[in-house]
Amino acid sequence: MNIEQLLQRIRLGEDSMLELKQLVLRDEGKTIEPHPDGLSDELAALANAKGGLLILGVDDKTREISGIAINQLDRVEAWLTAICNDRIKPPLHVNTRHLELPDAKGALQPVIVVEVPQSLWVHQSANGYFRRVGHAKRALPPDALARLFQQRSQARIIRFEEQEVPDCHFDDLDALLLRRFIKADQGDAATQLRRLHLLTLRDGELIPTVAGVLLCTLNPARWLRNSEIIAVAHAGVRNDPNDQMDALEIQGPLDRQIADALHFVRRNMKTPARKHLGRIDYPQYHLGAVFEAIVNAVAHRDYSLHAQRIRLFMFADRLEIHSPGALPNTLSLESMRALSVPRNEILASLFSRYYPLDDPALGKSYLMDRRGFGVEMILRESEKLSGKQPLYQSIGDMELCLTLYAQQAPAEETA
Repeated sequence: MNIEQLLQRIRLGEDSMLELKQLVLRDEGKTIEPHPDGLSDELAALANAKGGLLILGVDDKTREISGIAINQLDRVEAWLTAICNDRIKPPLHVNTRHLELPDAKGALQPVIVVEVPQSLWVHQSANGYFRRVGHAKRALPPDALARLFQQRSQARIIRFEEQEVPDCHFDDLDALLLRRFIKADQGDAATQLRRLHLLTLRDGELIPTVAGVLLCTLNPARWLRNSEIIAVAHAGVRNDPNDQMDALEIQGPLDRQIADALHFVRRNMKTPARKHLGRIDYPQYHLGAVFEAIVNAVAHRDYSLHAQRIRLFMFADRLEIHSPGALPNTLSLESMRALSVPRNEILASLFSRYYPLDDPALGKSYLMDRRGFGVEMILRESEKLSGKQPLYQSIGDMELCLTLYAQQAPAEETA
């Protein structure tokens, strides 16, 4: 939108996607109007609807451009960021632009244009839950709020991985990452990608889905916060920063995250050996089981939990993998061994068809096994190696933690 189009929208007044706010500051720079709580309601209402623009520095009643003192722009920007982070749950991500618009006398006045995307989540602001209706915010009654949660997939009725990702476009997808999904004899690329639920069509525009962003962008965390793995290796048996030997923030498309996480374990895993008639290695962990556990964590985590990441901790006696999200409703800790109920069906399906492996040590030909025997293999091979059965724990219905116990080193060993 150019300056003239923006001025035209201001002249026509507020609508369902435009909010105008005059900014009143005291001499010392403290904001008098608008109140932070009220502004948080307006921002969340836009995000809970179709998104839109908030323009700071324009009187919403007279539509006159009053502007913001140029020496106050950075302070107002910081004030706005604090509102989005501290008074809105989950935090709201917006884009801001500093522009100069002519007032009634033709003098240029600085304003801040805030672009609020339609959100993947339902946002609660200072005074409750609101949604933009017409030119005003409206409190969401319980039935409407329930429907909105369903639409945004937080109630897990609509699959989150199929939802479109606001502010992400087809051009943001990496061409090399897309190539694995496109076959020469199965129609045009867009049709194939839509068939695989990596793209969706809205108002004639191809929009990447959550699955498309996770698999086909170089940095999914740009749009989906914390869609990454934090890996930490400790020398001791406790989560003590003083014992930390290695740490890595693993980002990128999901298949790359899996490979990098396995490499991290390999790099930090001890493999003592005994030499009598020949060398015998005693690795701490069965790499096939570790690989399966990492794949499961990445494929089955709840990506709608924006504030949580997969965490991989290595200790002297065990390896822990924490995956965000409770177990799916039909699954329990007891039934995991026999049943396969993927949370993210699209990711699971694509991992089992489009991601071949060529490492015999991992014991499989694709990232995921469509037969659903992964948990059984993790338990069997890990217990065979260490003598202790791995432990699955559901922590506060917020995450699943898998603990693999390390094989003890032999009494006589060589480095």
